[in-house]
Amino acid sequence: MSANGRLPYGVTFGSLGVLGPAAVTDIACAAESQGYSSIWTVEATGTDAFSLLGAVAHAAPGLDLATGIIPIQLRAPTLVAMTAATLQSLSDDRDVLVGLGVSAPGILRQHGEPPPERPIAMMREYVALLRECLSGESVTFEGDFWQVRRFRLAMRLGERRPKIVLAALNPQMLRLAGEVADGVLLNYLPASHVPSVVAEVRKGGDARIICYVHAAAGELERSARSAQRDLLNYTMADGYANAFRAAGFGDEVDEARARQSERDRDGALAAISNEMIQAIDFIGTPAEIGEFTRAYVDAGVEYPVLMPLPWGDDRRAVTDETMAAFADAFA
Repeated sequence: MSANGRLPYGVTFGSLGVLGPAAVTDIACAAESQGYSSIWTVEATGTDAFSLLGAVAHAAPGLDLATGIIPIQLRAPTLVAMTAATLQSLSDDRDVLVGLGVSAPGILRQHGEPPPERPIAMMREYVALLRECLSGESVTFEGDFWQVRRFRLAMRLGERRPKIVLAALNPQMLRLAGEVADGVLLNYLPASHVPSVVAEVRKGGDARIICYVHAAAGELERSARSAQRDLLNYTMADGYANAFRAAGFGDEVDEARARQSERDRDGALAAISNEMIQAIDFIGTPAEIGEFTRAYVDAGVEYPVLMPLPWGDDRRAVTDETMAAFADAFA
């Protein structure tokens, strides 16, 4: 619970790139006024996550600052420690949450990085080294992936330190997050699948259960195509495909991947059913969005984070309406 006894809830800017980077401060100010606890940013091939959070720290100082996620292959643990500590010093009465992930092969290829052969071992080592770097002590570290000699964070932190959150899909990463992280960030899963995922996390430990909740204010008939494109893109990634299968959408995944392999784009999109859309990328009225989001909390999510889906003729208006509906669900 938050300091005021209410369930904390956040919003991610990760789905709002179409609004432009400058919109992050407007979104943050709106979120702050609506009672949101945090704002989250992403990092792939567009905006970098920390620059946006620096702007938010000034514009909306009442929000916690979170990345969700940054790929660990692209930023050394020493650099992340420096950046997170800087943000923490700028917002010394708010939490800084460093969301980490191993990222997708397609993104890594664009950065000239190969997919990790041992992602679990790489993540475990990264978290261990990052925690040491944030301690303020001299750090010498000889790992399989990173080596550091006499690194010392040259700034003083108070009692509040950045927290570490792991993005996780598969059982091994879920258990690792439970064991070594302060929180686990779930994404692209229906509320019905939350309990089984939480059970995996709890096999590792007591990390806070954070989850992106995807929603758009609008009509399914008008926005279904956008949802199909979004879900198809993730269906093509093996990790998400396996997660969708585990959540009960194996038929959609197999059909979509088969049609895509035949270069039948329309057939692949058509394979994404309305049932799959409304379980993961929900589209509906404000009242329905409220019901949809509360289902995640009832299923075991401790910290819901809205991913607004800006689908429609007026993307900002859809975003504003979706944010308001999500906030009303927890008022």
